[in-house]
Amino acid sequence: MRVTQSMLSSNMLRNLSNSYSKMGKLQDQINTGSKISRPSDDPVIAVKGIGYRTNLNKVEQYKRNMGEVENWLDTSDDTLDHVGIALRRVQELVTNAASDTNTDEDREKMKKEIDQIKLQIRDLANTKVGEKYLFSGTNTLSPVFENGKFAGQTFTEGDSLTNLVNTANPGFSNSVEIEVYDGVNLDVNTKAVDMFAQIDDMLTSIQKDLADPAGTIGSKIGDHLSTISTVQNKVLENRADIGARQNRVDMMINRLATQEVVVTKQLSDNEDIDYERVITDMITQESIHQAALSVGAKIIQSTLVDFIR
Repeated sequence: MRVTQSMLSSNMLRNLSNSYSKMGKLQDQINTGSKISRPSDDPVIAVKGIGYRTNLNKVEQYKRNMGEVENWLDTSDDTLDHVGIALRRVQELVTNAASDTNTDEDREKMKKEIDQIKLQIRDLANTKVGEKYLFSGTNTLSPVFENGKFAGQTFTEGDSLTNLVNTANPGFSNSVEIEVYDGVNLDVNTKAVDMFAQIDDMLTSIQKDLADPAGTIGSKIGDHLSTISTVQNKVLENRADIGARQNRVDMMINRLATQEVVVTKQLSDNEDIDYERVITDMITQESIHQAALSVGAKIIQSTLVDFIR
């Protein structure tokens, strides 16, 4: 087989082109820090990278969801704390009113304060996070108390709201859930409609006794102290439930943080280059390229043009 000068030139140019291509790829890796710049460079790495990024995006979304969960729970706990403070004040007033040394005027003043406490607790029952009501179950756009309605049911002031709880819109007793991990949902609301009904009924009863001259016997008013203690325990039970869920939230946050670290490391191992190795390869390829240029210059024969001066 006869090897011509053109064949030598073509082979040399093709090899130089491949050498430039290899150096260009190594240069891109050094500049970007990534093993691939397009999926075609290594489809396996590309597919794995998509999976790792999907997991990271899910973790980021779950972290945002955890922020919403914390907002609901913290606001609920703070609200119930204010309810507890209001009930302690009611307890003080009832304890003072139970003394037969109080006059009708004294008890009327106490009644007026309890009237305001009752309104305050109703306002607390309508606490919102953003545009959503905390204690309305899945009826997050409907308040517990609204224009003569309790949990969606019309009532007359003085009626027993406890009796309305069983006939109220079931949405007020449903759980609001937020996904915080794959297949893991947390209840973020506190089902306290029945508690607010009990508190409201108790305050209504106290108001009636304080307003009834014939009923303002110290021992009769003192009977309300046991009911106050009962609803206070109900508030504490709900706060304990919130506290337990807050502890669960803390554990889930730690789990998400660990998951983020693990997936980030996997993504780095999959795509990030080993700089020392790539730089070494780059230097080696440059040496090979320079050697190819030197050999090519010797292989190509001189032409008449080289002798023209």
